[in-house]
Amino acid sequence: MAEPKNQNPAKPSGGAEKPQKERSWIRLAIFGILLAIGVIWGGPKIIRSFSYQETDNAQIVGDLYPVSPRVPGTVIDVLVDTNQNVRKGDTLLTIDPSDYQIRRDMAEAQLLKAKASVASAQSDIAEAASTEKKLDADLRRSRNLQKQDVISRAELDAVTAGASASTAKHDAAGDKYQAALAQVRLAEAELKNAELMLSWTTIKAPADGQVSRKNVQPGQLVTPGQLLIAIVNRNDLSVSANFKETQLKLMKPGQPVIITVDAFPDKEFKGHVDSISAGTGAQFTLLPPDNASGNFVKVSQRVPVKIVFDTKPDAPLAAGMNVIVEVKVK
Repeated sequence: MAEPKNQNPAKPSGGAEKPQKERSWIRLAIFGILLAIGVIWGGPKIIRSFSYQETDNAQIVGDLYPVSPRVPGTVIDVLVDTNQNVRKGDTLLTIDPSDYQIRRDMAEAQLLKAKASVASAQSDIAEAASTEKKLDADLRRSRNLQKQDVISRAELDAVTAGASASTAKHDAAGDKYQAALAQVRLAEAELKNAELMLSWTTIKAPADGQVSRKNVQPGQLVTPGQLLIAIVNRNDLSVSANFKETQLKLMKPGQPVIITVDAFPDKEFKGHVDSISAGTGAQFTLLPPDNASGNFVKVSQRVPVKIVFDTKPDAPLAAGMNVIVEVKVK
């Protein structure tokens, strides 16, 4: 008996191929969109990387002026506060001047005494010169008289001895005068030193800037060299950027720089390369590396580069702020 024919033979499933093609197109479309986004977002960065060298290992730096006393004493007044702006020459604090005023007065008295000794020595010189002149005249007359046998040889010898003594006395008065002059010079130096130490009891600002640190209060006993106040010059800020040594091939002074400060991410500041350090940062550490010791591990070194602003920043920048710098090398 013949087998019945299949009334519905299997046909190629065209419906299954169509979803696969649609999924392929979707993948291609997503890939294309992602590629376009990558080109749009990363393309400029890649192109920019050929013309710029960038680092975020950079900070704002400013001149820091430490204020320390030059004489010991007790602080009697502090005239500034933290974050206060000061001008060069403004009085910051005063140390009790009583002891130094006494020293100054004593030095003045010593100078007056030394000047009096000079006057006395001048008087002695004048008196000795007068006596010497008289005895010299007597000696000349006595010699003539002795030649005429009017006086004896013994009398002539006595007059000669007196003349010699007057000369010695005159010379001694001159030496005394020179010693008195030396004492005057010494007293004048001591007076200047006393006046200088007295002036140091008033501590003044060494430069324009802002008081960024104050570590002193009235009544505090201070010693020379003790850090009391730190002043930062905010009008002369710059940037210290530490570039890898491999980034310096095309870098040189004068190249333009874009500066972005972390505290003000929406602002861009313009600057230029001022100078490139002659040594890496590691060379100025307490224990610089010694590659000859046998423990050499090659590490990319950082070289400090000084960058200055083209114009004064219109933002309250502070020393120590982190920044990102981009140097246009091409």
